[in-house]
Amino acid sequence: MSEAPVLFHTLPAANGMQLGVATLNSEKTLNALSKEMVQLLGKQLQAWDKDESIAMLVLQAAGEKAFCAGGDLQNLYASMREHHASDKKDDLLGNAYALDFFEQEYRLDYQIHTYRKPILCWGHGIVMGGGIGLMAGASHRVVTEKSRLAMPEIAIGLFPDVGGTWFLNRMPGKLGLFLALTGANINASDAVFVKLADLQLPHESKAELLARLQACEWSKQVDNNRLSNHLRLSHILHEQQRSDKVISSAGPLRQHFDLINQLCSAADLTTIISNICQLDVSAMNDDAWLQKAVASLQKGSPTSAWLAHALQERGKHLSLAEIFRMELVAALACAQGHDFAEGIRALIVDKDQKPQWLPGSLDALQPQDGERYFAHLWAAEQHPLRDLGAGENIQKRAA
Repeated sequence: MSEAPVLFHTLPAANGMQLGVATLNSEKTLNALSKEMVQLLGKQLQAWDKDESIAMLVLQAAGEKAFCAGGDLQNLYASMREHHASDKKDDLLGNAYALDFFEQEYRLDYQIHTYRKPILCWGHGIVMGGGIGLMAGASHRVVTEKSRLAMPEIAIGLFPDVGGTWFLNRMPGKLGLFLALTGANINASDAVFVKLADLQLPHESKAELLARLQACEWSKQVDNNRLSNHLRLSHILHEQQRSDKVISSAGPLRQHFDLINQLCSAADLTTIISNICQLDVSAMNDDAWLQKAVASLQKGSPTSAWLAHALQERGKHLSLAEIFRMELVAALACAQGHDFAEGIRALIVDKDQKPQWLPGSLDALQPQDGERYFAHLWAAEQHPLRDLGAGENIQKRAA
């Protein structure tokens, strides 16, 4: 197989149309999303959008372990170390690599959210962080029996970015806030429940599904009959699901829906975190999923918890484009600050699993500490993502 980090090919369909297939191809890194991968995907998606013979896209990954386990943190860490040691360490715009990486990643995510043609994302295995950023905007999102999804940024001093402020806010009840604070992983059933996926299929049915897609007669009128191919894809997916007789039981997130709502419904973050951390999981049949969620919050960055909550509060009524612009500033502030680099060091570089957060508790976080995450770094007409949102048209879920 080619060493290119993303592979592209086309499959012929019944009436002369084609399917465009993009394969994340960095199996050794669990297909972690690098800047090169972002650039390759963005360029190819643009080309396929203009190609009238391409009816729809398939976004998948090499290997059996992961669709995409997040972003390429090694290069970000190196850029942060260099920035922190420079005379520009107090400048939020001083890390050119971080600005370039986050801008391009968010631009790709937005491109997927607003893509004209159907995109089928096959989210098999681990789907975390930047992987969810790719998957969340696809018009048709499939998970399998091996899918495990999470936004675990609190463990590395970041926040659920890549549009997390958007899709976490749109989950039932307070589930989005709980997932942001705990980094808890969810299975296929829960992914469908919280609208991160549209349906579940067995991984072994993928070849059969692709054959169905190739046998379909797709519409050539992308603009004049925009929804027809979206509806065709939805119909094929549901036919496949009925053929496979998929029956899934409620996952732990759905099972604990009422409890989570109760824990996270307080008016202030301090009380919410106290409610979760004081939860007596030992009295609840030794629930391992809840225990892990509580432990992740207790070990995570207090600043990340504060920021995730603050972003969701500020983002409730913002458009997707506005949210990406807001997240870009917050991401640059994280790159300039202490916890993001420290979290990567402790979990990925030195692997001592002992991050030293600053500040070490939510109580020690001063109001002025949070201001830089929402600073006005550019005039509106100069923001790197200023062009997002022109004629915004988020895909309506037909699946």
